Amino acid sequence: MILNISGRSDIVAFYSDWLFQRIKEGYVYVRNPYYPTQVSKYLINQDIIDGIVFCTKNPHPLLTRLEELSSYPSFFYITITPYDQCIEPFVPHYDQVIQDVQQLSLKVGHQAIGIRYDPIFLNEDYTIEKHIFYFEDILSKLQGYSHRCVLSFIDLYQKTKRNFPGIQEVSFKDQQIIIKAFVEIAKKYQFELQMCGEPYDFSKYGVINRSCLTPQLLKEIIGYDMVIPSSKSLRKYCHCYPSRDIGEYNTCPHGCLYCYANENKQQVWQNYRRHDPFSPLLIGHVHHDDVVKQAKQKSDKNIQLSLDL
Repeated sequence: MILNISGRSDIVAFYSDWLFQRIKEGYVYVRNPYYPTQVSKYLINQDIIDGIVFCTKNPHPLLTRLEELSSYPSFFYITITPYDQCIEPFVPHYDQVIQDVQQLSLKVGHQAIGIRYDPIFLNEDYTIEKHIFYFEDILSKLQGYSHRCVLSFIDLYQKTKRNFPGIQEVSFKDQQIIIKAFVEIAKKYQFELQMCGEPYDFSKYGVINRSCLTPQLLKEIIGYDMVIPSSKSLRKYCHCYPSRDIGEYNTCPHGCLYCYANENKQQVWQNYRRHDPFSPLLIGHVHHDDVVKQAKQKSDKNIQLSLDL
């Protein structure tokens, strides 16, 4: 089983003490986002957890605690964007994130680091030309520290439209212009460029059109072929290897206007104040009417195939 930390919240940036406490205690509770009284218990041990995938905009809290992750093969997707504080109020400046990625890469190796440049949107402040400038600035500073970069364009969920008034989708024509320029930059700095969860195929321009979490990537990290468990995609056009997300929606204080995981900032800060780093739940505690059930878990490493080889 792959542990996902996290597509619902930036646990690394804001809840890292809680995360390491859960790893220490060997289990975590996850509240069902659609049926809140249903709580799943996931065990965290080497017999079950094949690897951990981190998704964060701020890897800094991990830098001094990586030894606490040494029992688990890990991959780190770091999102780096050039947007200002009007759009990303509590995200560190991208130059600081780049420095942290450099340090992380020196500790875990460039093969365990992936860069995400997303979401891409256009307005009068962030034009195609500015995106090209910032993208080259980022990749030039990370050459040798990573070789993988994932792109995606903004998805206009209803909550995104509500929290980011006036935002528009990037037209297919503008996407083509951006992709062509980004491909040349990626070649220059020896990055593999790919897209995930996008409806258009840009492979003719040199962009790999596949999931950002594949069995092949996991094999490189874990050292074993992975059996693909049956699972439905959470998003249209997403075919990533199934994982279990231990995050919770409406809990990320980064405050990004484009965020698909937050309804509104008031709810986020209310939840943040309810956080207890010693609770098995990310937010709050178990209630008397909650039903806690042990989740079905197993390792998906194909050990037999590896032994046969």
